[in-house]
Amino acid sequence: MSLLPVVERHLRVHRVPPSRFGRLVAGDPRFVFDLRRGREPRQATRDRVLAHIARTESQARLANSRMEGPHATAL
Repeated sequence: MSLLPVVERHLRVHRVPPSRFGRLVAGDPRFVFDLRRGREPRQATRDRVLAHIARTESQARLANSRMEGPHATAL
């Protein structure tokens, strides 16, 4: 599985700039740009990136379920 499509989708869905994402997950603001140019990260880095994405997705689902829960009010 290629990491780049997963990262690109995450950036698009969560509206995260590539440099911010790279800094957060890899300590490298050029990380996404390097992926786009063909960089293949080590397995530990891949695992960290995927874990970050999974955590963010989980938090977003939780926040959405709270907003849509039985006590949600119309604005």
